[in-house]
Amino acid sequence: MQEINGVNSWQIGAVKITRIVEMETVGGSRFILPDATRDACKPIDWMQPHFMDEQGNLIMSIHALVVDTGEHRILVDTCIGNDKERTMPTWSHLQTDFLQKLETAGYPRESIDYVLCTHLHVDHVGWNTMLVDGDWVPTFTNARYLFGETEWNYWDANEDESTYGTVIADSVRPVVDAGLVDLVATDHRLCREVALRSTPGHTPGHVSVKIESNGASALITGDCIHHPVQMTRTDWCSSADYDQSQGRRTREKLLSELADQNILVIGTHFATPTAGRVKALSKDSYWFDVAG
Repeated sequence: MQEINGVNSWQIGAVKITRIVEMETVGGSRFILPDATRDACKPIDWMQPHFMDEQGNLIMSIHALVVDTGEHRILVDTCIGNDKERTMPTWSHLQTDFLQKLETAGYPRESIDYVLCTHLHVDHVGWNTMLVDGDWVPTFTNARYLFGETEWNYWDANEDESTYGTVIADSVRPVVDAGLVDLVATDHRLCREVALRSTPGHTPGHVSVKIESNGASALITGDCIHHPVQMTRTDWCSSADYDQSQGRRTREKLLSELADQNILVIGTHFATPTAGRVKALSKDSYWFDVAG
């Protein structure tokens, strides 16, 4: 891992992956992982100091990841976004410097070629659009937005504004209406180095992102694993899961394949340092060895 001006990046062969943080929080994860009480988490001591504080509060991050192949600049997930009215007060009407951070890292919004959403939840689509003169307009005007076809078809028919707010209306439909969206299969290959992997359960069409270059490999999880604690406690499911049983099966299968392999795992909500490798604790239990 390389860190410059607070921005983390990793090199996977010829591909550079850069993390752009919107927010990092302590203790706010209980509504997502209700089983992760402080008393239940404290004995899982490998999570300190990066993913849990001394009191047993989990630490989580909301960030985007730029996958730069040299030929393509791919922005994976777009956080919560500014000015959006949300039902969660801490996520509503944000005023962050996310776009400035992105540009400082070398990726002005006009330079992004693809926006790839692992799924269409509130904290993964927010910067798809920005508020200009009272209208929600596409942020990344030169990009094609890639949504899973299964994912989009579900939310198009089952939009629910009562949970988090007008997420689809203000952060997804405007880019669809602008003609910037390509609907793709859950095993879509974007380019030689980048392909999708179907990881359903959290949402019907949820995907993770595989990166392979010059013999090196990485996986961006999306929300099939919200927090590293779910590697040890694979039975702890997210309250936001569409199908918790399927989500658990997906998580356990993925972890069994990743365990003790030289594959860099980059968690979509994993706090700094965010990336590492899955190690086996026992037959069905794992821990996360952070990347140095």
